[in-house]
Amino acid sequence: MTSGYIAIDWGSTNLRAWHYRDGVCVDSRQTAAGVTRLNGKSPQAVFDEVTHGWREQDTPVLMAGMVGSNAGWKIAPYLPCPAPFASLSQQLTPVLDKVWIIPGLSVQHDDNCNVMRGEETQLLGAKTLSPAPLYIMPGTHCKWVHADERTVQDFRTVMTGELHHLLLNHSLIGAGLPEQKESFSAFNAGLERGINDRDLLPRLFEVRAAHVLGGLPREEVSEFLSGLLIGNEAAAMTRHYALDDQQPVTLVANPSLSRRYVTALSLLGFRTKVLDGDEAFQAGIRSIANAVAN
Repeated sequence: MTSGYIAIDWGSTNLRAWHYRDGVCVDSRQTAAGVTRLNGKSPQAVFDEVTHGWREQDTPVLMAGMVGSNAGWKIAPYLPCPAPFASLSQQLTPVLDKVWIIPGLSVQHDDNCNVMRGEETQLLGAKTLSPAPLYIMPGTHCKWVHADERTVQDFRTVMTGELHHLLLNHSLIGAGLPEQKESFSAFNAGLERGINDRDLLPRLFEVRAAHVLGGLPREEVSEFLSGLLIGNEAAAMTRHYALDDQQPVTLVANPSLSRRYVTALSLLGFRTKVLDGDEAFQAGIRSIANAVAN
């Protein structure tokens, strides 16, 4: 293992960094200086600030996320799928001496056009910690990734998180609602509706009608809508990938999102193994750091 390295997850709105020595995280930092929020600073200035006092002359730095996009520091080309996991460490984009950006992944077929940045590093870590035929990575844009032991075969993106936010905050569904509260019963009711009804679009306005007519508590609309969207997503994607329900899938997410997807997949008859997103990311970076050192 390389004696020390710096891992940076540099997204659109946030930057998180970890300093490792002898395989142990000795310090971490976080800033709101994502690539779209540099506030007049150059990417290198932000980089120098966040790594101040960490870098010795030969300390490698590995960065993932939107820092490699056309809005970031330097474009790190996408690797087209099918893509060997090993290619993530073999096709790094150099930025400075011993500073690299990890490439994203892409799919471009007649029936599927997709890209990912940042999740590929989590995916590499998840493959190491909890291998599975399918990886589910919930978030603003949920990734469903089909892979084997050596290769990322295919992935698709479902905009469930963003759609929930837009509908609740910028559409008639959420207009005039009071502060929302957590409700397992409302979430589960939406989940069952989303799983059992493939016709999502006509159901969306019914969310509005249900609380107007008093059938859905106005403070539980967010939870019902979340269940409806996640249920529809989980049912559609498990049908698409024709999953074997005897093999557990690996879920990479924070605890709040994990609970929601575990519930949905359980109702569909699937078992899940859950990994924390940060844990998966750092395992992926560690794997690449070791490959670079060797």
